[in-house]
Amino acid sequence: MDQRFIDTYAVVTGAASGIGRATARRIAAEGGTVACLDVVADAAAETAALIAEDGGTAISATCDVSSWETVEASVAGVLAEFGRIDVLCNVAGIGGFQESHEADPAHFARMVAINLTGTFHMCRAVLPDMVSRGEGSIVNTASTAGIMGQPWSAAYCASKGGVVMLTKALATEYDLPLRINAVAPGGVETPLYVQFLPPEGVDWKRMKKMSRDHVPPAKPDQLAATFAFVASHDADNMTGAIVVCDSGISV
Repeated sequence: MDQRFIDTYAVVTGAASGIGRATARRIAAEGGTVACLDVVADAAAETAALIAEDGGTAISATCDVSSWETVEASVAGVLAEFGRIDVLCNVAGIGGFQESHEADPAHFARMVAINLTGTFHMCRAVLPDMVSRGEGSIVNTASTAGIMGQPWSAAYCASKGGVVMLTKALATEYDLPLRINAVAPGGVETPLYVQFLPPEGVDWKRMKKMSRDHVPPAKPDQLAATFAFVASHDADNMTGAIVVCDSGISV
C-alpha cells in the first residue's frame, strides 16, 4: 500500500463505523496519524484500537458535530495533541426516508444539523490552523442525493445538496494548496444504509434505478480508497470537486 500520509495529521468524523472507520484505517495504514471522532465514544475508541493493532497511530475523541461548542473543544484537543491538522474527512452523517407530506419537521432539522451544519462546524474549526499555514485538505461527504432528486428524501437531499454548495463555496474562498473537495457516494454497505428503507406501501418503481437489486451497495473500503486519494497529495490540483462514486446511479 502507498504511504501517502507519512508525517500527516488527520481528523476523521463518523469514525465509529462504516465509511468513517474505513477511511480512518486507510489513512493510518498509509502512514498518517489519525484522530477518530464520533458521537459514539466507545466505537470511536475501538477504531483507534484497531488502527493501533495494525501498527498505526490514532487517538479518539467524543464529538457531536451538530454542536459548535463540542466541535470547537474536540478540535482544540486534537490540535493540542498533534500540533496541526493537515487533513479533515467529514464523514459523520445520518439518513433515512420519510414521505414529505407526513414528515416530522424535527427530522428535517436534525438531518440538516448533522449533515450540513455539522460539516460546516468541522470546517470552521480546522480552517484557522490550515489558513495560518496556507495548506490543508478537507474532504466532505456529499451524496448522489445531493446532485439528483430522490423520493422520500427531502431532508437528506437538502442537507447533501447543501454540502455540495458549501464545498464549492469554500473552494472558491481559499487558494491552493488549501483544498476543499467532496466525495458523493451512492449506496454503501454501512449501518446508515439500513436506515434507507422506503415508507410502507409506496411505489418501488420510483426507486428502481437506486434499488438494492439494480445497484449492489459499495463496500466501505472502496469509498475509503476514494477519500484517501482526494485527501492525499496525489490530488494536489483538485479543489471544489464533487467526486461521484456511486456505481453509475447518477449517470
